Amino acid sequence: MKKTLFALAILAAAATPALADGYPAIKLYSGSTTVMGEEIAYPTAGKAHVNAMIVTLAPGEKTMVHQHGVPVFIHILEGEVTVDYGAKGTKTFKQGESFLEAMEVAHAGMNSGTVPVKILAVYMGSENAKDVIPVK
Repeated sequence: MKKTLFALAILAAAATPALADGYPAIKLYSGSTTVMGEEIAYPTAGKAHVNAMIVTLAPGEKTMVHQHGVPVFIHILEGEVTVDYGAKGTKTFKQGESFLEAMEVAHAGMNSGTVPVKILAVYMGSENAKDVIPVK
């Protein structure tokens, strides 16, 4: 029994990033592809730059149709959002879910819930890259 617990502890430690003692972490997301299966690629022109913001949409409110010029980490803080990816379908994301948003697939989000949705968006790119690119 002790050997089994020890082996499980070693496997768990190997699968978990190293953390400083006393600083637990909750894993939100780990991966290298967007929600549409695109491999993420960072812009190479210009100095590295990160923008982080909380986007709030009222019930029924929609974003414009857009793409992203940089990888975007998304975490739904409150509520839910349904994202329309055109011919690739729709996906609904709820409070507590995290993902990397599509980059080259045009999409628009809509608050499909009954309360405001709050979305943490972290754009990881460069000073010369466009975080959001409107699509007509």
